[in-house]
Amino acid sequence: MINQEILKWGRIVLIISAIFLAVETLGVLKGFGETDPAYNSISVTGEGESVAVPDIATFYFTVSSDGKTASAAQELVTTKTDAILLELKNQGIEEKDIKTTDYSVFPKYRYETEMMMYPPISGRQVSDGYTANHSITVKVRDTEKAGTLLALVGEKGATYVSGLSFDIDDRDALIDEARAEAIKDAKDKAKILSRELGVKLVRVVSFYDNTGGGPTPYYAEGMGGDMIKSSSAPAPTIPAGENKIKITVSITYEIR
Repeated sequence: MINQEILKWGRIVLIISAIFLAVETLGVLKGFGETDPAYNSISVTGEGESVAVPDIATFYFTVSSDGKTASAAQELVTTKTDAILLELKNQGIEEKDIKTTDYSVFPKYRYETEMMMYPPISGRQVSDGYTANHSITVKVRDTEKAGTLLALVGEKGATYVSGLSFDIDDRDALIDEARAEAIKDAKDKAKILSRELGVKLVRVVSFYDNTGGGPTPYYAEGMGGDMIKSSSAPAPTIPAGENKIKITVSITYEIR
């Protein structure tokens, strides 16, 4: 009776073991099935570019003011900034194209010097009021107005004007055009190479593109203060030039 019981459980263990091994074997075979087969390949690169005249200009300016209290400094900055923004809107700049990029208020300090000692040495740090800064970025859709607007914000009280750059508003269309040209260049090279090697292009197994290019900057740093505020000075003439986007693609083909 005991021997039969042992034999019974032994058969059960063998059946379970067989099922487990079968499942494991199917898993391994499935893994082999999912592995990409080895193939011969060739890789080619292509280049494409697109050129367009910039249709937007961007610059930023900062208004700074000092005051004995934080609120006094802020009030002065607000008055100057509002005057500048009003003039920009009168020139056709829309609300959506005016954006605050920084607003800060911080205390100022000075050092009192002990004059009774020789040589004089620095003494204690003393509060000297507050400084408020308001920085704004402006997008100009009529690029011919860029120079006039730079002069305008300086005349109306901007402390610092900088970072003028020209760009394409719809860059995606320009990128698509350059990429299409680069892909065609790569395909043409692949066809020539396959003929010379005596092989057949089967399928694309990998693709990569590297988007390059960017806005052409015109730096107007140092144009704040008296340089721009003179009403007799003509507005600067700033050529927009042209923007060029270059794209390089790499395509790998399976061959036979």
